[in-house]
Amino acid sequence: MTGVIPMTARRSSPRRPSSSQLLTRVRDRSPGLAAGLVGGAVAAGLGLGALTVLVMVLWISSPYPDSGPGGALHVAAALWLLAHGVELVRADTLSGVPAPVGVTPLLLSVVPVWLVHRAARDAVDADDDGVAPPVSARTAWAGVVLGYLAVGAGTALYAAGGSLRPSWAWTVLGLPTVVALSAGTGVWTAYGRPRGPVDRLLRLLPPGARRVLLGPRGREKFLVAVRAAGAAVAVSVGGGAGLVAVSSVWHGDVAREAFLRLTEGWSGRCAVLLLCVTLVPNAAVWGAAYALGPGFALGAGHGVGPWVSDPAPMLPPFPLLAAVPDAGAGTPWNWAAGVVPLAAGVTMGWFVGRGGMRWSVRRTAVIAGLAAAVCAAVLAVAAGMAGGPLGVGVLARFGPVWWQVGGAALAWGVGVAVPVAVVVRVCGGWVARWRTAAATKAVTKAAAKAAEEASRALSLAEARATASRTTTAFRTTEASRATPQKATAQKAAPPKATEPSKATAAKSSTPPTPPKPAKPAEPSKLSGPSKSPRTPVVAPRDGVTLRKKTVTPVAPEATAPPSPRPVPHPKESEAYDLLPADEPVEDVWRDEALRARWDALRDELRQRTPEPEAPANTEPEPPTVKAEAEAEPPAPPSPQDRGTS
Repeated sequence: MTGVIPMTARRSSPRRPSSSQLLTRVRDRSPGLAAGLVGGAVAAGLGLGALTVLVMVLWISSPYPDSGPGGALHVAAALWLLAHGVELVRADTLSGVPAPVGVTPLLLSVVPVWLVHRAARDAVDADDDGVAPPVSARTAWAGVVLGYLAVGAGTALYAAGGSLRPSWAWTVLGLPTVVALSAGTGVWTAYGRPRGPVDRLLRLLPPGARRVLLGPRGREKFLVAVRAAGAAVAVSVGGGAGLVAVSSVWHGDVAREAFLRLTEGWSGRCAVLLLCVTLVPNAAVWGAAYALGPGFALGAGHGVGPWVSDPAPMLPPFPLLAAVPDAGAGTPWNWAAGVVPLAAGVTMGWFVGRGGMRWSVRRTAVIAGLAAAVCAAVLAVAAGMAGGPLGVGVLARFGPVWWQVGGAALAWGVGVAVPVAVVVRVCGGWVARWRTAAATKAVTKAAAKAAEEASRALSLAEARATASRTTTAFRTTEASRATPQKATAQKAAPPKATEPSKATAAKSSTPPTPPKPAKPAEPSKLSGPSKSPRTPVVAPRDGVTLRKKTVTPVAPEATAPPSPRPVPHPKESEAYDLLPADEPVEDVWRDEALRARWDALRDELRQRTPEPEAPANTEPEPPTVKAEAEAEPPAPPSPQDRGTS
């Protein structure tokens, strides 16, 4: 067993990778040329399959198809080639002469272009962290283009056996051009839109434009020109679509009649509706060409423009053709179409002027001219793709002429966009300076206001500090004045007498007298202005005689200094009835003044009490007994006695 365990461990050590690990390895592998070929073929198959499904659905829904499924498949293949700009040739005509079909539905062309672009971008396999993609640009581009063209070549060979045959010249030139450009933009996007390929294309421009775009801040200038041109193209095409919509509504009866005359079944009407939808971008470009001035051709020798309209007399009934203006000279309503290129030029100039605030006026004008050239080039290409032949003879020319449209767009751009850009640049400078001055003024005003508030707060703080110091000084002065008065009052108050000192003073001042028989002592009436309550007098003990004294006036009471906080004093009668005569209770005596008052009253009581006369035949009292009798004060009544009294 000891030898089996290591063997088992060695066999079980290499684990089988999980499905997630396999997917990660497949995803991390470099696609290479083979992956590019597969991606291009898949993109072509997706576009061809989608179009085939649509054609087959229409063929199945048609009540009276002209051919079988093979004919429908041939038509689908021909339409797929037409979407790439390949011109088709219709062989079965009444005259027997092949008729070319070169009007490419622009909406139909969006699908294959987007598929090729997406396939090339995915073939690069760039990650999201900005690291260099593992596949070179040339490899990915070549793989996608070759894979797509392989499917396209097979499709062209298959479509050549149908009623709509592709033109081999256009197949060889148009199909590879569209695929190569779409794949190139996809690879360029995957690499982060580098500047190198753009610079190589810009070197083909004239020296003046090349110096402007390849100099300092060349990328910024190029982007401003491209954005301005794109905005102008959007305004032009959108305005053309608006003109077509308005004219279609104006000629709504004619459009409805043409739609109903083409076919009677719902499947045929659906097909006509789909064809009209795919041709809407073409109609928008035609409307833009009409607004620019050259217009478009409706047959050889027949043109339609804002100045004059001369359509061909025998046009096939089609809903979009119902929007063509009536034959005759132009009216102010037709001339109003010039608002579209005017708005496009103003938009272009606005974009350039706003983007060139830091440039000179001359540089701004040059960038506006470059934007006008880019806009004219785009509209010329769109006009060339939106038109084409629909047959022979009169139908050999349909749609706008590309060079006429490009020239008119350039003229409108230079005549409108350049002045507007210059004006916006100059006015923008004025506005910028005005805003700067306004902002500076606002900042200065805010700073002054803040300084004023700070000064006000500082003054308030100083005033508060001065008031605080004044109050403190006043309180200190008042305290210093009150201190001598308090000391004087304390000195003027009678000193507190203690019981031993009182006994000693009585002993020294009283001469020895013979003893006399004890008599009950009678309370004497107190005379004087004092209205203080009398303290009950206790009878002397047996064998103790009291000596009669003369009544002397009581000195006025000393006024105690005021206490800082008023303390509630009990009534004198209650205090005298409750307190003992010898020693006050500290819990009751909460004020020294009250204690001094009690001592003064007790001394007054002793002075006012008369002493009885001593008998003649009595022996003198021993000094110890008399001293004790005089020293012992009368005891106050007990709580029980107070309760009974």
